[in-house]
Amino acid sequence: MLDRGAIEQALRAFSDAVMESDLLEYVRDIAFDAQTLSLNICLPFPARRYAQSLRAALAEHLAGLLGGRQLQLQIDWKVEPQAVQGSLKPLPGIRNIIAVASGKGGVGKSTVSANLAIALAAEGASVGMLDADIYGPSQPRMLGVAEAKPEVLEQKMMLPVAAHGVALMSIGLLVDEEQPTIWRGPMVTQALHQLLSETRWPELDYLIIDMPPGTGDTQLSLAQRIPVSGAVIVTTPQDIALLDARKGLKMFEKVGVSVLGIVENMSTHICSNCGHEDPIFGSGGGQAMATQYNVPLLGQLPLSAGVRLQADSGRPTVAAEPDGPLAAGYFQVARRTALALSRGGAAEFPDIVVE
Repeated sequence: MLDRGAIEQALRAFSDAVMESDLLEYVRDIAFDAQTLSLNICLPFPARRYAQSLRAALAEHLAGLLGGRQLQLQIDWKVEPQAVQGSLKPLPGIRNIIAVASGKGGVGKSTVSANLAIALAAEGASVGMLDADIYGPSQPRMLGVAEAKPEVLEQKMMLPVAAHGVALMSIGLLVDEEQPTIWRGPMVTQALHQLLSETRWPELDYLIIDMPPGTGDTQLSLAQRIPVSGAVIVTTPQDIALLDARKGLKMFEKVGVSVLGIVENMSTHICSNCGHEDPIFGSGGGQAMATQYNVPLLGQLPLSAGVRLQADSGRPTVAAEPDGPLAAGYFQVARRTALALSRGGAAEFPDIVVE
């Protein structure tokens, strides 16, 4: 005999690459009779594409319980605004701001940011991107809108540029691509606040901020003054990158921003000729860091010539090949990031005792 207890137990035991814990908390209604088992599920993150794989995985997982019944699944989703740090107030019309940061340059943070934003948009969310790297703005080129200019409205407000379903604002849209930005720190911070506040963003579920690399004055000022719901740390597996990534993570700790997790980029190198994967930068570093600080490892992404070529051409991997194996990794990172944000997960830092 099928009963509610057996159904709830099966839902608690379900897991996949995204839902690694209790799915039951997102089930709004359970109904069953002799012919059907109906589940109404509301996820806390955008799931237009993910709902398809979740439906198939659940059907397989519950097959032994059905006893000939038809499984009817209604899978919806809703993005709620999450708390921000300190006494800051969320920005009107922007539910959540996610900062994507790295302790050093060259780890692929901007590539991860672009694909994260496009993946969230592909899942059905309203997504914006603020390219906060004043000295090296790469998002206009990476998103294929390097020649675009924002429309200027009344009161000097600007409309963001649309790219692959993402609303983009960057200093790179306002100055010549080859012209260097020779500004001191306070000027940079002020310019970024103007880009954020003088852009007429649409209603957004997520605003992704592609942070400048490092942990200097500009990065600290941004983390203190912009109401951030959570941060993602991008690193490579090598020891030097992990050392700097820890500094970035500790910076967010100091200003009270929840760290949603670690993305280990360039986890393996995929040979373009034979497809062999080799951990040329080491292995296990991202997982070790995630374990140390009790935050999720959001994903391990490969170093691939295809990812680089697609980004250089203005069509990042998720836009160029959304159903390909490389895009699958970015979709997993996006879903896990949005799920971690919905849970309000904060990093737990170990006490350091000097004797």
